[in-house]
Amino acid sequence: MTIEKLKKMNKGKVTHIERVANEMFLIKIKTAPDFSSKPGQFISILCDGHTMRRPFSIMNFAKGNCSTAPDYGVISLLFKKKGDGTAYISALKVGDTVDFIGAMGNGFSLNNEKILLVGAGVGVAPVYYLKKYLNDAPRLIAGFQNADEIPACLKDEIDFISTDDGSGGGQGKGSIIDFLEEEIREYQPDRICVCGPHIVLKLTSEIAKAHDIPCEVAMEKTMACSIGVCRGCVITLNKNGKLENASVCKDGPVFLGEEVVW
Repeated sequence: MTIEKLKKMNKGKVTHIERVANEMFLIKIKTAPDFSSKPGQFISILCDGHTMRRPFSIMNFAKGNCSTAPDYGVISLLFKKKGDGTAYISALKVGDTVDFIGAMGNGFSLNNEKILLVGAGVGVAPVYYLKKYLNDAPRLIAGFQNADEIPACLKDEIDFISTDDGSGGGQGKGSIIDFLEEEIREYQPDRICVCGPHIVLKLTSEIAKAHDIPCEVAMEKTMACSIGVCRGCVITLNKNGKLENASVCKDGPVFLGEEVVW
């Protein structure tokens, strides 16, 4: 085990957990006073009965300046119940202990720019964190499969919502990609930050490049060790014409979209 990993081993207490959409949950975990994070980073949770931890993008972290605030030192995570690991986490109760590593990885740039945030499904979590971190200045748009997939806890926080089937709760029918060109024309961002399924990242990156707009993509990838040792989450980057491998967990999860070999 590396020294860096030892430094990031933490335990916290569940302060809140609820189902916020179809098979989607919000969990809040009280952390140690010295915990810190920034948008785009993740934590990996140890699930009972499983060797490999499960990684989750941080949706929010309330540090602030007031230690008496209700959410002071609390990590918020948005996750979808898919397998045994997430089933275990979804069954946790308030007061239960959570063993996790983090915050891990490299997050979004925090430059003072006009930013368009794009999320799809649970990928809305890290871009929402960036929105809150930058005091709600960026515009956040997000796409979901249908109305049942829109997290109730974020519905009023998203500036524009699309649903694939046009069901209630969204302002547009179709993928969020279908509305990206219009958003760029109207909002004229200096930078785009996106998280979601591979196809959403790829298309957003391509559209941003066509408009000569820098784009940062938060990659979603199955991880095992979460520290760059197992090389199970390797992607290929093209940096100035030179191909090189990078681990999503250690070198990312945030990358420049123009450098990713899609």
